[in-house]
Amino acid sequence: MEIKGKKAIIVGGASGMARATGEMLHERGASVAILDLAVSDGAEVARRLDGPFFPVDVMEDGETGAAIDGAAEALGGIHISINTAGGGIARRTLTKDGPHPLEDFRRVIDLNLISAFNVSRLAASHMAKNEPEDEERGVIINTASIAAFEGQIGQVAYTAAKAGIAGMCLTMARDLGSLGIRVLAIAPSLFSTGLTKGIPYEFANALTKDAAFPKRMGRPEEYAKLAVAIMENPMLNGQCIRLDAGQRFAPK
Repeated sequence: MEIKGKKAIIVGGASGMARATGEMLHERGASVAILDLAVSDGAEVARRLDGPFFPVDVMEDGETGAAIDGAAEALGGIHISINTAGGGIARRTLTKDGPHPLEDFRRVIDLNLISAFNVSRLAASHMAKNEPEDEERGVIINTASIAAFEGQIGQVAYTAAKAGIAGMCLTMARDLGSLGIRVLAIAPSLFSTGLTKGIPYEFANALTKDAAFPKRMGRPEEYAKLAVAIMENPMLNGQCIRLDAGQRFAPK
């Protein structure tokens, strides 16, 4: 996909990896809409990118639909969907206090997996209306985690959610292939965003000691570079790509 002139929605775009991706797309000539929580810096980020901001809580189905419809109208369509919205909790399947609360598990699944599917299906409905370019109408990129493949102790809900995002790629790509819409996910290791941004060097070093190289946290722009490479290479489809410096999570 040629990025220049394309229309992109960036869910979670107020910060971190999504923000870096939005900035890179803007630099390459795409029109970008930022979707994030009302309390985020999304409005300011969107202003710098000369694009609209739509406040949204991805846990709210109707709000998500309205935001994506609004972005499609403001941009004149959607060719690219980037989604990094999500989060997790630390809770074992069973503790001295009892079993993992089922509602907490459901909430993490809703926040990560259900919302990713919802954003994807809604974005796809707009992409399907695009005029094809070399038979292609759109690219959907969701965000998993290497925890999807080797989740640590206490990550059972997060692991299940991110594994669902990874597993969804091929089936959704097959569902949408006849429309010329590609679907992938990126599975990062530890990146310097959110709670991990700015932590002391010694802690960061301990968290990344099992990486092959480089032995450091990922940088938001490195996620953005992979996202752009995915967009530009039409043979990439239906898979979850690890972005982890060769790291494998230990049990804890």
